[in-house]
Amino acid sequence: MKKKVVPLLVATVLLATVAAGCGKNNDNTGGSGGDSNIGVAIYKFDDTFMTGVRNAIKDAATGKATVDIVDSQNSQPTQNDKVDLFISKKYDAIAINPVDRTAAGVIIDKAKKAKIPVVFFNREPLAEDMEKWDKVYYVGAKAEESGTMEGQLLVDYWKAHPEMDKNKDGVLQYIMLKGEPGHQDAELRTQYSVKAIEDAGIKVEKLAEDTAMWDRVKAQDKMATFLSAHGDKIEAVIANNDDMALGAIEALKAAGYFKDNKFLPVVGVDATAPALQALTDGTLLGTVLNDAKNQGAATLNLAAALAKGNTPNKGNSGYDITDGKFVWVPYKKITKDNMNDAK
Repeated sequence: MKKKVVPLLVATVLLATVAAGCGKNNDNTGGSGGDSNIGVAIYKFDDTFMTGVRNAIKDAATGKATVDIVDSQNSQPTQNDKVDLFISKKYDAIAINPVDRTAAGVIIDKAKKAKIPVVFFNREPLAEDMEKWDKVYYVGAKAEESGTMEGQLLVDYWKAHPEMDKNKDGVLQYIMLKGEPGHQDAELRTQYSVKAIEDAGIKVEKLAEDTAMWDRVKAQDKMATFLSAHGDKIEAVIANNDDMALGAIEALKAAGYFKDNKFLPVVGVDATAPALQALTDGTLLGTVLNDAKNQGAATLNLAAALAKGNTPNKGNSGYDITDGKFVWVPYKKITKDNMNDAK
């Protein structure tokens, strides 16, 4: 009789895959040491201002919570998938910088069903969505204030420098570079910057307006086109953020500005590091501090309080909460003279 040979399985190697998401669309190096897990979705990582907010969230999380920060890649469906992942991981709270502010209602419905509190930041959901649940909060700044301050920067320069009125017609001819259409910051900054100039008794004429989607390269292309069409008629450039202001400045440099006493006032919003450098260089007239550090810290502190089952207040978040749901971080005008206030 033949002996039956039983093959032996000497070893089986099991590979455990940890879904840590450490690729380019995640930023898991945030604070740790707390016993809460908070998921954070940024609308896109390569936005200059949101990079500052993201870093502030990581810094504020130290000792309070572990944060899982992900890149929504400027895609609402991608962000929705990230939220689903946060919920599947049973995170204690989530913080969302919406790609599309009108999509917040869907996120709130999902979070409410899972009983996971949510803090929105920088892009304010619609009022009716904010009322859907008592565990929904918002951290941001009042965009009309930043627009007003932008306009005031140009008013101050107009009054101090009569040569700004190139054609001596008493009218400020300007270019407007807008952010994302429908975004509350873009719409309100556009409206209130012009209103501030008019409220100061200065007549205005809009030579051109177009969206550059908050993007420096797009703004440079738009500004080059505006210069071809309007040339020396342009007396000021108003941009809804610093990246677009810097793009406009690049186009102006290529057209011979900022040398041989040829200057054109450009204003933006955010007081980013590159914008502060432009102030130092004398190419940017002024900007408005959009306080990334405090927006990030307030977002994390509210989420951390909610994660522990607490109702956020000044005591546990460090910030005043308006109407039970809102933290408003103030803006500040920044010029070369006070730029240290933005650092």
